[in-house]
Order: sequence, then structure tokens, then C-alpha cells
Amino acid sequence: MLSGVRKQVHDVIDFHCHPPGWRRTRTAYWRAPSPRDYLRYLRRAGLRGAALLAHDGLHRATPDSNDDLAAFAAEHPDRFFGFGTVYAPHPHAAAEARRCLTDLGLRGIKLHPWLQGVPMHHAGLDAVLAVVAELRGIVLVHDGTPPYATAGQIAAAARRHPTLPVVLGHGGLHDTWREALALTATTPNLYLCLCGTPPYAARTIVRQAPPEKVLFGTDAGLAPGPAQEYAVARVREISDWGVADADRVRILSANPARLLGIDPLPPITAEEAGDHDH
Repeated sequence: MLSGVRKQVHDVIDFHCHPPGWRRTRTAYWRAPSPRDYLRYLRRAGLRGAALLAHDGLHRATPDSNDDLAAFAAEHPDRFFGFGTVYAPHPHAAAEARRCLTDLGLRGIKLHPWLQGVPMHHAGLDAVLAVVAELRGIVLVHDGTPPYATAGQIAAAARRHPTLPVVLGHGGLHDTWREALALTATTPNLYLCLCGTPPYAARTIVRQAPPEKVLFGTDAGLAPGPAQEYAVARVREISDWGVADADRVRILSANPARLLGIDPLPPITAEEAGDHDH
């Protein structure tokens, strides 16, 4: 499906996916996708791995929601890289962040300041960020929806924790992408994920942002099923925008692998995915 891209890119990682919402969105007519369903989706889209971000926990951050996500990711630990979440005002938020990155083996924490109603300058949040920095994890933050989730607010938090990689989860969306671009270029530990970023904005970002600071993502999983054809379309867009081959490899593979601390991933085989439709 991505044959025109595979000549230059050997390891495409989707840095913004969500596992199914087991507790909030499961209904009688929707069978929640299984880990194997997700692996099949990745294979068919030409991807090799995915950062799986909290879903249920963004509505109600509980240890159970992190347990669920960790169990899902653990089904394919070389392909799925889980990010839990916490509600920063809770007195045990920092301890739960520590549990996520130690006991549960997750790679980082996902925050949604707008949905969770927690501004990036909340005192409890700094304790959480300090724990993630200590454990060499990553924080990915929903951005692009004022008033709580602007790039400036997130960049200020990143600057308070300069050893912590902080990712703008949506590259500013429609409203704040220019701000996201400018702050990614001037904040050493701030990264930008092209996920839901409109094409006109994403095109400018990939041409002007430091190429080692940009990631690829799709928001796959926020629908009845894991599939997200946008993944294929966005890779093709990046390939059509005249981006240098080396920079395209950085965006689609090298940057996410470096942040996650992993080696290049081999292709997902049909046998691994249990995929007989090939």
C-alpha cells in the first residue's frame, strides 16, 4: 500500500494512536478491537509500531484505566508502546505516574489539559512531570484547543523540565499551529506530532521545523475499529511535499524510534498478525 514510500522509509511508527475505550464506549453493537486487530491494522497500513495513548483515562483517570492500557500493549510489546495518564490534582498522581513507568512498563504519560480540565501550570502537574523526567519517560500533551491546551502553555511546562521530552500531540491543529511551529524550533525538549494538523499547516511545518523535532501520528482508534486510512494518506502527503528523503525518514521512523529508545522495527509478518487476508 505504501510501496512508493518504503524505498526511503524502513520503520514507520504512528506516534498517536488510542486503544479502544473499554469502559466508556463499549456497546452491544460495537466489538472493541483486540490487540491482534490493531496489529493487523498496522500491517495493512504499512506501519510497524504505534504509541498507544490513554483513552478511558482521559475521561476518568484511574489506576484501572492504566492497567487496561498496559495489558493491551503487553500483548505485542515490541509493537505497542503504551502511555498512561493521571489526573494531576489528585494527591497520588505522581505516584501513579511512577507506577505507570515502572510496574506497568509504560513509556510515558498522555495529558489532555482541555478534557481533563487541568492547566499546564497546575502545581500537581510539575510533580508528575518531574517523575516522568526522572524515569526517562515521555509526556505527550493534547494541544491546539484553547484556552487550556495551547503550545505556549505546554512549552512553558517543558522549559521547567528541560530533560523531559514533551510532545505537542496535534501540531497546533487549526488554531495554534504557527505557535506550535515557532515554539518547537526554540524549545530544545519540545517535539511536534503531525496528528490532525491540517494539510496546509503540516506542509509548512515539515518544511520549516527542525526535522529532528517532528513526528507522525494519526489518532487512529477513535472510531468503531482500529483502522484509520488517514495514516496512508498522511504518509503519501509527506512524500508529495518535496521533503528531503533524510527528513522524511526522520519524521516517520528515526525520531519516534529515538524518543522511544528502540531499534528499527522489522515488518509485521502475516503470521505475527494472524492476518490471512494478504
